[in-house]
Amino acid sequence: MKVLKDRILKDGKVLEGNILKVDSFINHQFDVELFNEMGKELKRRYEGTEITKILTVEVSGIAIAAIVAQYFNVPVVFAKKHAGRNMDPDSYEADVYSYTKGATFKVRVSKKYINKEDSVLLIDDFLANGNALLGLIDLVEQAGAKVAGAGIAIEKAFQPGRKVVEEKGVRVESLAIIEKMEDNQLSFK
Repeated sequence: MKVLKDRILKDGKVLEGNILKVDSFINHQFDVELFNEMGKELKRRYEGTEITKILTVEVSGIAIAAIVAQYFNVPVVFAKKHAGRNMDPDSYEADVYSYTKGATFKVRVSKKYINKEDSVLLIDDFLANGNALLGLIDLVEQAGAKVAGAGIAIEKAFQPGRKVVEEKGVRVESLAIIEKMEDNQLSFK
């Protein structure tokens, strides 16, 4: 997706440890027009696929998922990282390791919001090692629901995420695929 790649080249910053900082337009401050284009593109790519829910992990995936959901006219469910007093105790749970945070989180979704009749599209801002998606896949499988696919804003192709997710039988559609990321230089597939 050219508009996303151009924006990454213009405003993205490569940090030590293969971190791509895109907080000025994706995961701290949102460029809603860009998200809108991403939503249209994911709708096009998944045209004809039954999707009844969209699932993401808090926090960075929520805004993208909400925009995508308007094109599918389905609800967004997000896996919570923190169990507050208002969290439904009857929940599905999975462990997710966050590379950028360097910690493992238990993510939870109330059993009220995903069930065996659902066909779920997973949405996330990044695909690197695949840990977030594997956690989401686990939640969907616990519900007895179907994973319709995964829609990713930015994929780091030099990391194993796509392979581990596709090995679970999940289709992956990434809008910008980074082939190489070195010395503040990016190259795309």
